[in-house]
Amino acid sequence: MLNKKLFFGILCFISISFSSAQVENDSTSIGLDKETVLIDNAFIEKKEIDPLRPSKAAFYSAILPGAGQFYNKKYWKIPIVWGAIGTGIYFYLRNDKQFDRYRDAYKRRLAGFTDDEFSDANGNPLISNDGLIRAQQQFRRNKEVSLLVTIGLYALNIIDANVDAHLLQFNVDENLSLSPHYQYNQMENSGDLGLTLNFKF
Repeated sequence: MLNKKLFFGILCFISISFSSAQVENDSTSIGLDKETVLIDNAFIEKKEIDPLRPSKAAFYSAILPGAGQFYNKKYWKIPIVWGAIGTGIYFYLRNDKQFDRYRDAYKRRLAGFTDDEFSDANGNPLISNDGLIRAQQQFRRNKEVSLLVTIGLYALNIIDANVDAHLLQFNVDENLSLSPHYQYNQMENSGDLGLTLNFKF
């Protein structure tokens, strides 16, 4: 409670001191208030937009995961893509192998054999038939979830390459700009805050 009061007091002191301060000259002013500066367009180099770049990146990522990121020169994303898709494939294969183990043991028990891997040396079952059925259902469900996650990560890889290629060509030149604007009003002893939109054509 004391910390909140102290913080509130400091905040009030700072806001009062800023509002009562009178500034005659703006210290950030560089003397361009009354002059117009014209920049020669010959020195401004504009990059040409390739409309097929996003589809190329998506196509490359669809063929080989991570190739679209390579095409976009985002090399740090390639191990992430391979790790994500590789992890999904690993869990799919692991769950498929476990599912096959329990299914084979269940099939052998239905055929009348008692020498499966889930029985002891005397032929007594360590896991019941219901346990084998439940294990098969669990590993089948885990296998399907792993497959869906892997497909989702594969699609995310393609979407990332496409969006990244779009953003690489995003126009950020000075012909269209939106910037914050702050001006000190000496008449009212206050500051005016706003946005400035510049559009040059």
